[in-house]
Amino acid sequence: MTQEMLAQTHNTFTGLAREQYISLTTFRKTGKAVDTPVWFAEQFGTIYVESGKNAGKIKRIRHIARVTLAPCTLGGKVTGPTVEGKARLLTGAQEIATAEAALSKKYGLTRRIYSFLMNVTRLVRRKPKGESDYIAIEAAGN
Repeated sequence: MTQEMLAQTHNTFTGLAREQYISLTTFRKTGKAVDTPVWFAEQFGTIYVESGKNAGKIKRIRHIARVTLAPCTLGGKVTGPTVEGKARLLTGAQEIATAEAALSKKYGLTRRIYSFLMNVTRLVRRKPKGESDYIAIEAAGN
């Protein structure tokens, strides 16, 4: 990717990078949109999202890479313009580490506390620890 393309992609998501939550819209095979508010981190023009391995958004992205992103509240109320993107699931250890680092840097202690509480809840409910998948989202034109 050229420096110009990287700068253009980065600018596409610049407005989102300052937000705490984005509404990630994925699409069913039927074309129906499904919105989900998520934590995310932006690094070098790529948006990273963590999700449970069996989450619906993961299944939908496996079939349709097209997504839309918009700033939103914790409850999912969209508060700004929508941006088109192309999502893919991360498989390489280096890219997963990049996603983890970006999310940890952005959410820090809040993310660690949330993870701890989720692990305690799983133990109380005697459920196995859920595995995560990571999603990378790039501007639709790339």
